[in-house]
Amino acid sequence: MTVLMAYNSISRWSGALGVCAIVAIIRPAHADPRAVVELFTSQGCSSCPPADKIIGELARDPNVIALSMPIDYWDYLGWKDTLADSRFSARQKAYSAARGDRNVYTPQVIVNGSVQVIGSDRARIDGAIGDTAKVDGVMSVPVSITLAGKQVTVSVAASTKGAAASLGEVWICSVTREVPIAIGKGENRGQKVTYYNVVRNLLKVGDWNGSAGSWTVPLENISREGIDAAVVFVQGGSREKPGAMLGAASTSLH
Repeated sequence: MTVLMAYNSISRWSGALGVCAIVAIIRPAHADPRAVVELFTSQGCSSCPPADKIIGELARDPNVIALSMPIDYWDYLGWKDTLADSRFSARQKAYSAARGDRNVYTPQVIVNGSVQVIGSDRARIDGAIGDTAKVDGVMSVPVSITLAGKQVTVSVAASTKGAAASLGEVWICSVTREVPIAIGKGENRGQKVTYYNVVRNLLKVGDWNGSAGSWTVPLENISREGIDAAVVFVQGGSREKPGAMLGAASTSLH
């Protein structure tokens, strides 16, 4: 169901959390990811299951942070998406506004906050990962996320790319790694589809000005039953007009 969608309003996003003092940054031992891949999908979209499968494949790549963001604008077709969140519909619309086009559809993938491709086209996704990696500033900022007691600390290093990566917003996602869904109605009725790295909550942690900084979030704001992992990313632009991904990291919560 690759259809242009007009979306009329952007939902209110969760507010910023408290900012803590700047601390030294410790780089994670593993290589920093080279891409954040967001899939806008729907249980009511007959074209989406192949894209959902691709996100599962990408989720196994340690160099890629793959996220599923189920949208709600197909719910009227006969099946209410059990994972959908109006904030993801708003985020997809915001990407469209930032690009200056009307390309809002499912399955749609946004690579590194800057390139949109059909979510079922693995070759184009891989091509977009390679192309965006060449853009100055994209995924250039080291980010780490650590757990200590009942707190999660997000640390962002200082930018070395100047204006190309000097301003951004820091976001944290609560993620469920696998969610199998038996779909009873709509275009996918009778199918059982597994959704991978499903974002269940999305919080803005704070604003980043290019300097090293650290933010602390209560674990209870992120973790609840069914949440397996947390993903943090620093993104240029704003929530209304998101820009390029500047850095990201993930951690298991178990």
